[in-house]
Amino acid sequence: MRRLWMAVLIVPVLALAVPTGASATSSAPAARTQRAAAATGQVLREGMHGLSTRELQRKLTALHYYPGPVDGQFGIDTLEAVWAFQETQGLPGEDYVSSAMERALNNPRAPQVLDAAAGPNRIEVNLSTEVLVLYHNNQIELISHVSSGGHYYYCSPGGGCGYAVTPTGNFRTVVFMPGWVIVPLGEMYNPVFFIGTAYAIHGDTDVPLQPVSHGCVRIPMDIAAFFHTLVTVPGEPVIVRG
Repeated sequence: MRRLWMAVLIVPVLALAVPTGASATSSAPAARTQRAAAATGQVLREGMHGLSTRELQRKLTALHYYPGPVDGQFGIDTLEAVWAFQETQGLPGEDYVSSAMERALNNPRAPQVLDAAAGPNRIEVNLSTEVLVLYHNNQIELISHVSSGGHYYYCSPGGGCGYAVTPTGNFRTVVFMPGWVIVPLGEMYNPVFFIGTAYAIHGDTDVPLQPVSHGCVRIPMDIAAFFHTLVTVPGEPVIVRG
């Protein structure tokens, strides 16, 4: 079953964040902090809250990213959506919204299509950008930041050693397992497996900008909570490209 949650209003140009309950005549220290952030090109960053963050969340949601609730709080969910947008636009991965990202939000480009022939409903994972795109009827339903295989040698407590790489190719979803699951590649949350019960798209508490997994495709925990409800299991095409 798929669920729709993307219909929101796009609000125009972002402004500097104002703390909740503050007015334009905030205290001098707060104003100095905002001017310093603007001087370094940091328009919004994690920890800020207010109307500007809410506008950012609305824009990201309208573009099919998932910043969490549109509540004006710039937390980890919003940061991970910011990363996904930066990666899709070819911008440097940063822990804040830069002036360059603010401009891109007003003229965004769509993610690269990897294999439209694979079917109108499909999951595409681009390892070169660390982005997952979910299509429904050839329309983007979700864009998420991911962390894939970290290209290092490892030995897993679950047994076996190997090289941490995410396999590329055309696959299909195999099985969904709810909650925390332990497999030879490690522990994963709500995994949707696409190669046996080894490689999966799954939630993890650590989904950094860098590829660090043993070979699976990590997605943020807030997205992993519902991702399996958006795809068909088994059988949905999973396209992975380097």
